[in-house]
Order: sequence, then C-alpha cells, then structure tokens
Amino acid sequence: MRKNWSKGEKQVAQSTLTWQTAAPGIWRLKAGRPSTLSPASVMNRTPKTAALQSMGEAEFPFDAADVKIERVGGRIVVALPLGSEESLYGLGLQLLKLNHRGRTRYLRVNSDPKQDTGETHAPVPFYVSSRGYGVYADTSRIVTLCCGSSVRSDSGLSGNAKDRNRDPSWKATPVSDRVEITVADEGLDIYVFAGPTPLDAVRRYNLYFGGGSLPPRWGLGFWHRVPKSYSADEVRAEAAAFRERDIPCDVIGLEPGWHTRSYPVTYEWNRELFPDPEQFVRDLEKDGFKVNLWEHPYVSPDAAIYEALRPFSGSHTVWHGLAPDYTLPEAQAIYMEQHEREHVMIGVSGYKLDECDGSELTRNSWMFPAHASFPSGCDGEQLRQLYGLLLQKMTDDLYRSHNRRTYGLVRASAGAASSLPYVLYSDLYDHRDYVRALCNSGFSGLLWTPEVRKARSSEDWVRRMQTVCFSPLAMLNAWADGTKPWSFPEVEPIVTRYIRLRMQLLPYLYSAFANYWAEGVPPVRAMALEAGVTVRAQAGSGRFDSDEFAYGGAADKEWDDQFMFGDSLLVAPLFEGETERIVYLPQGLWYDFDTGERFEGGRTIRVQPGLEKIPVFVKDGAVIPMMAVMDHAPRAGVKVDLELHHYGTSPGKFQLFDDDGETFAYESGEYRWRTAEVAVDADGRKSGSVSRTEAGWSSAYGEFVWVFH
Repeated sequence: MRKNWSKGEKQVAQSTLTWQTAAPGIWRLKAGRPSTLSPASVMNRTPKTAALQSMGEAEFPFDAADVKIERVGGRIVVALPLGSEESLYGLGLQLLKLNHRGRTRYLRVNSDPKQDTGETHAPVPFYVSSRGYGVYADTSRIVTLCCGSSVRSDSGLSGNAKDRNRDPSWKATPVSDRVEITVADEGLDIYVFAGPTPLDAVRRYNLYFGGGSLPPRWGLGFWHRVPKSYSADEVRAEAAAFRERDIPCDVIGLEPGWHTRSYPVTYEWNRELFPDPEQFVRDLEKDGFKVNLWEHPYVSPDAAIYEALRPFSGSHTVWHGLAPDYTLPEAQAIYMEQHEREHVMIGVSGYKLDECDGSELTRNSWMFPAHASFPSGCDGEQLRQLYGLLLQKMTDDLYRSHNRRTYGLVRASAGAASSLPYVLYSDLYDHRDYVRALCNSGFSGLLWTPEVRKARSSEDWVRRMQTVCFSPLAMLNAWADGTKPWSFPEVEPIVTRYIRLRMQLLPYLYSAFANYWAEGVPPVRAMALEAGVTVRAQAGSGRFDSDEFAYGGAADKEWDDQFMFGDSLLVAPLFEGETERIVYLPQGLWYDFDTGERFEGGRTIRVQPGLEKIPVFVKDGAVIPMMAVMDHAPRAGVKVDLELHHYGTSPGKFQLFDDDGETFAYESGEYRWRTAEVAVDADGRKSGSVSRTEAGWSSAYGEFVWVFH
C-alpha cells in the first residue's frame, strides 16, 4: 500500500496494510515509497518457483494486524510482533553473537567488527525467528533493528517495571513485544518468509532470490594464497612444493604485487614479476592449479581505464583512486571489458574482491563518506552498502558470459546474495569468532571462510587448519606471513591428513552445494537450523529442561562453536589450549566419523579427541560418498570412483549430484541426481545400490564400492 507522507508527518497504519503474495509462503509489503535501488534490484534474480511450490503454501506466521508502520521525522519505522520466548538469528555475517534477541543492531557495512553493534562486512536485515519464520527489509540504506530491545509506553508492558534494589529478577534489557526496523528513507520493502521451521524460512529466502550458489568442483578443493610480492617463478616453486609433498591444492591466489600499482590499483600485470602472464597461467593450469587475483575497487590514476571511468565515478576518492559508480552500465562495461581481455581470456579463474567495505572501526579510516555523490544519483551511504554486491554480480556475470563458473572471495556483501559464488573473509583473526561467523552465515544466504594465516603455536595451527577444511572455502592465506601447510613440521602429518580428507569429501560437499542451489539448504549451518534440536542442553551437564533449545537465557550456551557440514556431518572444533569439549548431539543416533563409536543424541557428550583429531559425528543411516585423494579436483570429463560409507543400523540414502562440474549446463537441465541407497533387512544385513543413468549420459563417476560401518 503506497503512502504519501509529507515531511515531518507521522502516520500509523493499522490492519489496512496490503500484503501481497510474492511466492508460496512469502509475502511482500511496501512501506512508504521504497527506492528502486536495493539489493533485490541489483541482483534481479528469478525466484526458483518450482522449488518454492514444492515446499507448499503456508499460513502467515503472525497476526498481520500487529504490524505497524509510522513515519517519524525522516525515518520509516516498521514494527512487527515478537513473542516473549522468541530468539532471533541472522542479520548477516555477525562474528560476535548468534542470538540477537534483546540487542539493537546498526547494520552498516564496515570492516573488522570488533564490537557487538551489528556493523559488519555483510549486514543483512534478514532475521530468522526460532518460531519458524523470517523477515527481510530490502533497502540500500543502513537499517537499525531493535530486536526486542525497545518497549513502547502503549505496549501493555509498562506495568512490568521492577525495583532493582529489591527484585533479583530485574533485567537491564526488559522483555519487549516487538521488533522495530528503522530506515532513514522514504520507504522500504518488507518480506515475510513462512516456515514452519527456521530452516524452511531460510530456504524460502534463498530460493526467492535465485537459490544458493553452486561453485565449480575445483573451488571446493584446497586454496593457497602466496606472499604479496611473489614473482611468477616464486609462485611456480610454491605450487611445485605442494605436488612434491603430495598435498592437494586447486587454487593459487596472487596478492597485490601482481598489479603494476596497488592502493589504488591498475588491474594490470606487473611485467617485472610476471613477464608473460598468459604463459604463467597456462603453466599452472597444466599442473592442476587455477589462478585467483586479488583486487579492490579503487582505480589508480596510472590505470589505462582511469580516464574512461572518471566521468562515471564519485565525488570522493579512496587512496586517491577513483570510486566508480558500478550501478551504471557504462562503468560496468569498462571494468568488465578490461578484466575480460587481460584476465579471463588468458585463463584467470576468479577474484578476491578486497576492501569494498570501508573502515571506521580500526585505527585507520578510509572510504568515501556517506554524503559523497555519484553520477547515478545515489549517495555514498547507498553505494557503500551495495559495493560488494555490485562487484560480485559484475564478475559473476563476466564468467557466465563465457560459460565458466567462478568462485572467489569478497569482503562485503548484502541481502539477496545467496546465488553469488563468493565467500566472505575478514582481517580479524580470532578463531572462536571465526567459527561463530561460520554458524551465523548460513542464516542469511552467505558463505564464510575461517581462513588460516598464521598461528601462535603448532597446536593453534592444527586447530585452525582442521576447522577451515570443514568450511565453504578451505584456504591458507600466506600473503603477509609466508606460512605453508608444512610451516610447523612437527604437525605436518595432521595438517596434511585434513587437507587430504577435504579432497576425499569433495563429492559429499559438492552435492551439498548442489542442494543449496536446488533447494536453498545452506551447506554449512548452525545447530538452531538443525532438525532434532528440540531441547536446551545445559553446557557440560548432560541434563535438559522443558524449554526449547533455541530460547536460552544469558547463562545458557548458544552452541555457536559447532555446526552442520552438509546434512549428515556435525563438526565440533577445538581451540588452542583445549584438550576436551562438550558437544551437543541432536536427537537420534550419532557415530564418531573416525572410530564408528555410537552415541545417543538429544544430549551433550564430553570428548577428548587429542590434537590429531577434530570431532566429527555422523547421523545414523547417513551415506557419505568419498573419493580417492588427488592432487586437485577432477576436471570435466574425468571419471572418479567412489566409496560410499554408510553409518549405523538404519536405512539411508544420499542424493549424489552428477554434472560436468565447471560450466552452467546444469542450469539448463544437464545434470542428474544419483540416489545412493542402503536397505537393511530383518536380520540387520545391509545392501547398497546406486541409481543408474540413461545411456549416453557422461557421468562424473565410475565405479561404486560400499563400506558399511
């Protein structure tokens, strides 16, 4: 319903708000006069209608009459109902908190979020309720959310005032009955995503904005980024060392030194270090390595494209480089033509899109200001909120035009981004925060890597390397410290084992990403999204109370240090200094991935794995496809044999994705789901089968061997 508010006027909408059905279980409300520039408009993705229809219709998840819209000065405020026991998850890449109930979040794009304010590399105004629904605010502006942290005087809660001097139940954050979404703009679009479970709400969000990304198979192998000023010969030597040590590696990343100039950048090859870039890329490809290039958005005066981009750039520079307005087709065309000619055409596989976030939270401050102006008419606040999204979309479109999938890294993103083949990272380096970010990212259609750079000790090194091998992008970033998998020789066998295990699990992980693309299920996700998580386990006690798992109080453990890796594996990292930990296992039977030891779920267990092991548990009945260790992921046309590992006593099945692994042919139906299924007879005997494909189909898989645990 369109509102025509005059400046300073205040109106409150009652039950007359018009919610439009956008897709099954998804509703849209126009609050005020939304801008035409937003994450959804930038992405312009087609919803995956068939998948959404297969989820079925759903009821609106709360009373629509309880939704209020008001204009307060220059702000739009949308208030939505909130139950007293609801927990709220999501809001993008949050490193410091899982459950945002009772917090106020200021969702501005910013690097290095060291305080728990909501500012982060990828703030997404999409929250997921423990009651099984989601709400997304689509806008190019900074959003402030009061996640049950505000109480109106007319709410009916004003009589709950307590005397702190005498009442031990007094709380600094009182219980609220609303979420308030605030934007300094003329309006925004509000979307509501039904469940009935939190995972269903996340799935609908992902599917509505085009589904999840499906990386090329090689993107899920191991990555190594070399020091920032390495020459072509030094890179070749580093790559050769991986092969000599029999450590798998798929991608070599180049850092700023490959440019003729950087900070700001030229996007042009430094011919002193790389005299023949095309031959360099060809040599690495021949040995099974893809090349990924670091860059950022700010264009040096020495760049050949500087003058062409100048009319399409903003009023302010960054590091004295242009900040192009990439909402403009003209600016996009200049960038893409140069990148196509000098990078894509010679075989470069993708990019690390650095520093598209800005910084005020560190000891430095760099970025164009919010009041900067751009030729399209947008201001600095809007472009900063969208810069990472725009860069991802441009480069993805570039590779799509060549029918080649890419996979890369980015330091800023936004809403509606689930279909983009990019993984977030940060210059912060706390291992626990990185694992919490891994849990949080799955709520908001984002991917995250807890990349490894350095370590305080061999123990810290092992624990970080174990974790990163169970993430969307397994990477060692040696840009500053020159570290290598063998930097701590005393633990090299442990590190090598997990890099090799990453390679073995490639068919399992690749199929999980295919399910992300097809059904919107995040490949890595928090326990709050997992079925069978229906009780709250007190940390370390093994006991339960009657409240639901997600509704814990301040003293309750959030389980933000363990996560699901695909549908069947639960990963519980340890951190430096720990020799044991408590793991929460959802209801059902679980098995130790390494030993096969059986555990009853619906409780906590204490594990003491030793340094050589990261605790990984497998669901009863799970089928885990594994391949032999290779130097790099199999290329298109190469068949690999698989071992199909079945755990437990229950029947089970796995949907194995089968396509060429590199092109976009799968989007036109050139793929197959192969069903690997285990039957168990009355005497407990197991038998396994794999569905066949029709004659003429070029499968990525050869022979199948069953292994029963």
